Formats: sequence, C-alpha cells, structure tokens
Amino acid sequence: MTTDFALSVTEFVALLNQTLEYAYPNVTVTGELVNFKVSKNRWVYFDLKDEESTVRCFGTVYQLPGPLQDGMLLAVKAVPKLHQLYGFSLNILNIQPVGEGSIKKAAALLEAKLAAEGLFDPDRKRALPYPPASIGLITSAESAAYRDFQKVVDARWGGLGITLIDVQVQGEAASGQIVAAIEQFNQQAKPPEVLVITRGGGSPEDLQAFSTEQVVRAVAASRIPTLVAIGHEIDLSLSERAADMRASTPSNAAELLVPDRKALIAGLQTYKVQLARSTMQVLENAKEGLSGARSVLHDLAGQAAVTARRNLAYRQKLLAAFDPEAALRRGYALVRQEGKLARLPNLRPGDAVAIHFAEGAADATITDVRMKQEQS
Repeated sequence: MTTDFALSVTEFVALLNQTLEYAYPNVTVTGELVNFKVSKNRWVYFDLKDEESTVRCFGTVYQLPGPLQDGMLLAVKAVPKLHQLYGFSLNILNIQPVGEGSIKKAAALLEAKLAAEGLFDPDRKRALPYPPASIGLITSAESAAYRDFQKVVDARWGGLGITLIDVQVQGEAASGQIVAAIEQFNQQAKPPEVLVITRGGGSPEDLQAFSTEQVVRAVAASRIPTLVAIGHEIDLSLSERAADMRASTPSNAAELLVPDRKALIAGLQTYKVQLARSTMQVLENAKEGLSGARSVLHDLAGQAAVTARRNLAYRQKLLAAFDPEAALRRGYALVRQEGKLARLPNLRPGDAVAIHFAEGAADATITDVRMKQEQS
C-alpha cells in the first residue's frame, strides 16, 4: 500500500530538509573542483564532480583554506540543503584539499599569494630570546612531539616555564584550534617570550593544517616571536616559512631554544682552567717585568751615584781652587784696609793696612803707591 502526500512546493522543501537534517546532519563529499566562482568578495560557488555525477556547493570566502583552482580534489564537509529558489546544494562547513597533487597545488597558490604580501620576507623575522624564560607550546598533549620537546628542554636546560595549549594537529578542527591558541597566548597580560607550534611528521594530508591561510596569517601576525617545528624534512609548511624561526623536529626546536647545560658547564670548566693559566702567565710576566725593572733601577741608581760623586769631587776641587787660604799657603798674602780687601787705586801714602799671611797677619803703613803702566 502506498501513501501519496499532497504537498505544496514550500511544504515539500521543508519536509525534505527536515528529513535530510535528521538523516544526514552533515556529510563529507570528495570530488573534483569545477566552476569555482567568488561573488562580491564574499560568496563562494563551485561544483564537485566525479566520473558520473555533479553536486553544487555554496559557502563564504571565510571557509576557504586558501586559493583554489578548478581541477583540484577536495573533501568538502557540508550540510545538504534544498533551497526554495536555488535548488539543492551542499552548504559548506569545511574544505580540505586531498591527494598529494591537490594539496601541493593549494599550498603553491597560497604561497604565491602570501609571498606577494611579504609574509615570508627575511627582514620581518625576529630573533628569538636565548634561552627564553617562558615558552608557550601549541601541540597535542597526547603526541610524541610534546613529550620529545619537554624531555629535551628539561635535559638540556630545565627550570623553564612551559605553558601548553592542547590542540588537534590534523583534521578539519586543527586549523581553527591552532589559530585560537595563537590568539589566546597573544592576548595574555604577560605572554610567553616565545611561541612554539609543533607536531611530528606525517602525510601531506596530516600536515595540511599548517599550510592553511588562517594558520599562516596567525603565525605571521603573532606579536610573540614564533618557532614552528614540523617533523618532516622534504617540504616546508607555509607556517614554517612565516615563522621567525623553523626547526626540523620538536627535539630540534628544543635544541635551538636552549643551550646544553652540561656542555656549558664543561665549557666553563675549560675556560676556568684557561683563565687560571692565563692569570699565572700574567703573574709570571709581571714578576719578570718587576725583576727587569729592579735591575734597570739598580743600574740607573748606580750610574746616578757615580755621576753625583764625580760632580761632588769636581765641585770640591773647584772650591779648593778658589779657597783664599790655599792661595795664602802657596805664599800669597791678602791686604785689607779697614777690614775690606784693599785695592791699589784706593790706597794713598800713609794709609794703614793689615797684611794677612797663611801663618798670621801684620800691620803696615803705605809709603808709596806705584801703578803698573798700561802697555801700548
């Protein structure tokens, strides 16, 4: 027995949407992107197709993971909906490129767009504090990446304040959670000195969250210096290119952030020994210098003493040569008039004078004055 439903168009649309909402609250459909369009810089329209069928998709630009092109393979999470005027479509909740080719193509398109905006320029990269006093860590609390990072930091340095925000690092929720964690750290009154975003390796699909436009822009806009460490070596995620520094693995991130305490202690011991040796050498050189200076001073003092004795002897001889008593002992005499040395032009006959000899003195009276005649 069949039951016929007499419905208006509007009632049919409402009934079908109720049925879809109950049976398929959301679905994920994978297909090739065709007829991609953006209207008024806000609305997004495209079709997903496979070899036999095509389905229409509708959403906003805010749901795009980055630039898209026809031919890319997408996994679209959406709500099936029958619109009263525009027919059936998938109302987009999330878009993920799938397949290595599509992922690389999406990353290349986004990379070109962000590079043109200067997000990857070396000039905008900041130096990270070394070592930082505090670290904000964004990763999965259940991951090996978290354990490896914490283990290496503690082994190399220790004593750092590490604050973890637990996020999904793959899947459709990962991008939003990573962006929210970056914003949460940046909004703190006393934010950490460096922000580390990390996970282990994986397939291109696993790592896709770190090359979405939302995450890349959040990393580039962070006022906290950033270090992104994704455990792969071949291709860099766009977040790594936008970060202030990148590391090849979570362990390498820890090595870049903090020094090796044991190596530093060994280096300090070596420096201590070298400093002690240098100090001893300086002291030995100073002793040798003092000894040499003492010898030089001794020689100079000896030379000065010899010179002083010679000068003294010379002056003694000079004084002896001008000593009046010495002249008297050689037979000369001094004539004084009224206590003063007499000069012949001042003498007159009858003047009384005293004549001094080496052995004594005698008084005399001038009877005659004869001056030497000047020779012509």
